[in-house]
Amino acid sequence: MQTNTGRRLLGLTVAALSAATMLTTATTASYAQSVDLSKWSPEYVKSIAGTKQFDAAKDCGAVVPNDYTGSVSYWYTGPFEADPQIAHDQDKAFWEAFKVAYPNITVDVQSIVYNELLDKFRTSLLGNSAPAVIRLQILGGVEFAAKGYLQPLKPEDVGYTAADFWPGALKSVTYEGTTYGLPTNNETMALIWNAKVFKDAGLDPESPPATWDDVVAYSKTIHDKLGIPGYGLVAKQNAGNTPFRFMPQMWAYGGGSLDEASAEPTYKDVWINNEGSKKALQAAYQMYAVDKSVPTSALTNTQGENQAPFIAGKLGMMIAHPAEYAKMNDLASKATGTDKAVADEVVANMRYGLIPTGPDGKRAVVFGGSNIHVVKPEFVQGGKVDEQAVKALICFWDSPEWSTKLAWVGSNPGNINGFLTDAMKERLDTIKFLDVTTSMLPNGIPFPVIPQAPEIMNIIVPDMLQNALTGNMTVDQAAEDAATKVKAIVDGGGGI
Repeated sequence: MQTNTGRRLLGLTVAALSAATMLTTATTASYAQSVDLSKWSPEYVKSIAGTKQFDAAKDCGAVVPNDYTGSVSYWYTGPFEADPQIAHDQDKAFWEAFKVAYPNITVDVQSIVYNELLDKFRTSLLGNSAPAVIRLQILGGVEFAAKGYLQPLKPEDVGYTAADFWPGALKSVTYEGTTYGLPTNNETMALIWNAKVFKDAGLDPESPPATWDDVVAYSKTIHDKLGIPGYGLVAKQNAGNTPFRFMPQMWAYGGGSLDEASAEPTYKDVWINNEGSKKALQAAYQMYAVDKSVPTSALTNTQGENQAPFIAGKLGMMIAHPAEYAKMNDLASKATGTDKAVADEVVANMRYGLIPTGPDGKRAVVFGGSNIHVVKPEFVQGGKVDEQAVKALICFWDSPEWSTKLAWVGSNPGNINGFLTDAMKERLDTIKFLDVTTSMLPNGIPFPVIPQAPEIMNIIVPDMLQNALTGNMTVDQAAEDAATKVKAIVDGGGGI
C-alpha cells in the first residue's frame, strides 16, 4: 500500500472546507509544565512508563468523528534505508491504524528524504502545489511562518493543551507570539563509545569523556595508539547532522550562533565569534587538522558515514540517537563470516553516556525533532484545505500512543503523555540506552526561533567549520566571517 517515494490511501474525495476559521491565533506567553524537571532522570522516566492507557482512535474521534469523509495531503520524512526495520514497521502500522480509525479519509502521502525536504517544500510553495500538512525538522517551521505560508495552529485546535508538550518544543513553533505547529517528536542525543576500543587504547572502557576537552584528548589517544579515528566528527555543508553535533559543543564552551543558549534569548546578540564559540571551533580544528584523530572524510560526512566504521570496530566515539543501537544490531544481523564476529563484538561493547560538558560544567544538547504544520490554502495543490481531515491526521499523529510509536528508536514522543504509555515501557525494555538519551531532554536548547535559523545552522555554521578545518581561514577568521554573515541576515531579515 505504501512506498517511500509516494504513498496513497485510496478513498473518496469531497470538496474541501475552507480553513480560514479553523486555526486561531495562540498566545504563548507561558506554558503549564506537566513534567517535574527536578525528577527527570533515567530512573524517573522508567518509573512513569506504562502507567496510563490511551486510545488514539477514540480520543481523536471526539475531535473529528471517525466516520468523517474527506481528504488530506501530507509530506514528511519517513523511514529510509539507513533506518532500522522497526521504524519501517511502526510507520506502516500507523497508516493502517489511521485507515481503520478514519476509513473515509483519503490521505495522499509523500515521504521525502531529510536533506531534500526543505528545498522541495520551498519549490512547491512557489508553485502553489504544496501539501496541506507537512512535518518539518524543528528549525524549518519559523521560516515559513514568517513568510506567511503557514496557518496558526495550537494544541487546542486538535484536542490537546500546551501542557501536553515540552515548553522548549512549543517555543520552536512560536513566532511573534503565535503558534504555527505542534511538536511530533523531540530528539536529544548522547555520546556513544566502543568500550573495547577504549580498553585497547588504555582508557577506562566504562567511563566516557566528561568534558569536550576530554573528547579531544581521548580521540588523540585512540588514534595514536590504535591508528583509527577516535571521534566521528561531522562537518558536511548544508546538512542538518552538522549543527546537531557541533552546536552542543559550542554551547558547552559558552558560545552559540546568537544568544539562544541564554536564559532569556533575544536572538539579536551574535555569539558565534565569542570566546566560547572560538574554543569549540579550535577543538574541532585540533582534532581534524593537528591530531588528525577524526575521519579524513569528516568534511563530507553525515552521521550515516560513521555507521560502517563503528560497526567494524574502526571508530571510537560518536554523537547520535538511541536509533544507533538498533541500527548496529541490524548491521550485525546482516554481517557474515569474520565480519559477523566483529560486528557482534561491537554491539556488545556499545555504551551510551551523557553528552560531555564544557570546562565550566555546562551540558547542552540540541532540542531537536520535528513539528507538524498546516499550509495556507492558497499555496496548496487545488487551493483548498480540508479542515476536518487535517485535524484528524494531526490529532492521530500527535496522540500519546502514536507520537511514541513513530519515535520508536530515534526520538522521544512529542506529546508528553507518551512517556506514560505501554509503548514507552516497551521501548525502554527493548531499546538499550533509550533512558540515557531521554534524560538529556532538560539540557535541550532549541535553535534560534527566527526565520533565518535554517541558513545559520545549515549553511553558516558548517561553512565556518569548513573554513577552519581546511585552513582556508584561521579559527579567528572563520568565526569572525561567520559573525559578519549572521549579523547581516539577522539585521537584514534575510534567510534562505
